[in-house]
Amino acid sequence: MAMRRLLLLRHAKSDRPPGLLDFDRPLARRGQEAATLMGKYLKHEKLRPDLVLLSPSKRTEQTWTFVEPHVGGEPEIRRERRIYEAPVATLLKVLHAVEPEFHDVLMIGHNPGFEDLATFLIGHGERDNVHRIALKYPTAGLAVIDFAHGKWAEIGARQGRLERFVTPKSLGSDEDD
Repeated sequence: MAMRRLLLLRHAKSDRPPGLLDFDRPLARRGQEAATLMGKYLKHEKLRPDLVLLSPSKRTEQTWTFVEPHVGGEPEIRRERRIYEAPVATLLKVLHAVEPEFHDVLMIGHNPGFEDLATFLIGHGERDNVHRIALKYPTAGLAVIDFAHGKWAEIGARQGRLERFVTPKSLGSDEDD
């Protein structure tokens, strides 16, 4: 049975220009730098998704714009409106709908949904990293969660193993937001 890997990348640091809706907020310069750093990390670690599920908000789209040049391969890209401001139940429905031919899925979205989803899915892993996620899932934070399931539709509570949790700060950037 094939293993599944979920890469949960929270969007990078966004700006808050006056008069813009939350959906339309762009990345701040620091966010652009963090997204590029995370893209380079994905490349260096050979974390190559074959499917990218992307919230259509401006800051998630821009996060992908800075990550994509480093990822390699040609993943299928899907803009998935349900990811925007979604609770765990909705994010899980999005994952359950992923076809079995996709093994490595990168989701780019938002908090608190991503922190809650990671906490819901992780059953084991390096305890300090599990604890770090529960304390704070910063912008541009990346959780890599592995599942020993043949189908995405079978993924549920506490079935994942946190393989790693990486943030811009853990990669040498100034701070996490």
